[in-house]
Amino acid sequence: MGTLTIRNLDDRVIETLKAQAKANHRSLEGEIRHALTQRADPLGHLADFRDRTRQLRSLTTERKQTDSVELLREDRKR
Repeated sequence: MGTLTIRNLDDRVIETLKAQAKANHRSLEGEIRHALTQRADPLGHLADFRDRTRQLRSLTTERKQTDSVELLREDRKR
C-alpha cells in the first residue's frame, strides 16, 4: 500500500474531517482513507451502503414491518 502526504489543507477542512471521524468512530486517518476510497471507488461505496442497510435491518428484526405501499395508500386517502 502507498503513502500519501497532503500539504496546505485548510484548517476548517481538517476540523470537519475530525468531527466526521469522531461521529463515525474512526481515527482521522481512517476517516480520510474512507472518504478517498468512497470517492475513488463508487462500487466500494455501494458495498458500504449495503452493509449499513443490513445493520439497520438487523436492529428491527423483532418488529413487524408495514409495506410502504400500504402506508402510501393510507396517506393518499386522507
